Amino acid sequence: MDNVFIKGTDRTPEVDFNFATGVLAISGRSITENPISFYKELEALIIAYGKNPASQTLFSVTLEYFNTSTSKCLVELFKLLETIQSNQYEVLVEWFYEKDDEEIMDSGEDYKDIVDIPFEVKMLN
Repeated sequence: MDNVFIKGTDRTPEVDFNFATGVLAISGRSITENPISFYKELEALIIAYGKNPASQTLFSVTLEYFNTSTSKCLVELFKLLETIQSNQYEVLVEWFYEKDDEEIMDSGEDYKDIVDIPFEVKMLN
């Protein structure tokens, strides 16, 4: 699979999926008016990647802000990662937040409780 890089905008996150190394990263802001169309593309990429994933997958999320619609889309991505893990591959989600950003930290903790994959909530240095 070819790697995917989508430059972030003031409304959409940067996406850097390196399928060869298994490092899939999303960062920035996600406040697009139609996140479903944006995230459906990412879902399709993860589904395709899941057919022949790296032995270890790291899904790194560093969002400074996201809206409620994005939240639902993120859950769908996490569920796809659960599927990869259920096929005996290692999967880890790293959720990053700024030091004083309790809202993003709490969101990460909520996701950690919802999904059934290793999920670490980490403060950015």
